[in-house]
Amino acid sequence: MPDLQVISIERDGHVATVWLDRPEARNAMGPAFWDDLTAAMTDVSTDADVRAVVMAARGPHFSVGLDLKAMAGLLTGSDGRGQDRGVGDGPPSMAVRATAARAGVKRLQRSISSVADCPKPVLAAIHGYCIGGGVDLVSACDIRMASADAVFSVRETKVAIVADLGSLQRLPPIIGKGHLAELAYTGKDIGAARAKEIGLVNEVFADADAVVSATRAMAAEIASNSPLAVEGTKAVLTAGEGRSVADGLDYVAAWNAGFLQSDDLIEAMAAFMAKRPPEFRGR
Repeated sequence: MPDLQVISIERDGHVATVWLDRPEARNAMGPAFWDDLTAAMTDVSTDADVRAVVMAARGPHFSVGLDLKAMAGLLTGSDGRGQDRGVGDGPPSMAVRATAARAGVKRLQRSISSVADCPKPVLAAIHGYCIGGGVDLVSACDIRMASADAVFSVRETKVAIVADLGSLQRLPPIIGKGHLAELAYTGKDIGAARAKEIGLVNEVFADADAVVSATRAMAAEIASNSPLAVEGTKAVLTAGEGRSVADGLDYVAAWNAGFLQSDDLIEAMAAFMAKRPPEFRGR
């Protein structure tokens, strides 16, 4: 188990719940969050016993997004990291500051991408505020569920930032370009009902406990299937993004040529004939 500060991991059978665990700060994403998220996702991604992952949050809100006060220096390149690159005794040049700022943003992007890159399905259980970086995080998940009190906002334009951690890139195939343009240009808040209407979330539940329970139940349902087939399905879906149907069919044909002859398939057939639930082992 990794040493984490603002995230915690809970395992129940083949389902791991990754908790955003800084409730006193409404799960604002400060300096510790980014290393914690990468470490947590590496842990659940490489654990053979984990077949599905739930992303949830402690406290009254999923996340209010970037901790702007704590992260300002990193994002502007003014935290001193590039100062030894300056010429002479003067302050670092604009180019040095921009290079440091870009490196900082890329590090944060890699952290969010660790969620999208998880080979197992990741399901988000969202309640309360899901603002800015919170939307970046859930857009990297495969399935999103919300409580009735959930509030979503691609908030960055309201604080003079271009959203740069994945919302602008991952949301178009999820909610469509028009809905994303509206949210990103205005920075407006939308509720759970509108989020479901535009396809941002699959379902809406009464409250935080209900959405976490329902999301964990769906994760358990996924985890009851062959992990080889589930991970293969995610890999094929990911590989098909931006490709033609013909390219996607070629990819899945090659995938199944290598993975179809599994012990899980034999078990599925045996269980069907014996009229019993299959016991998949991922082999």
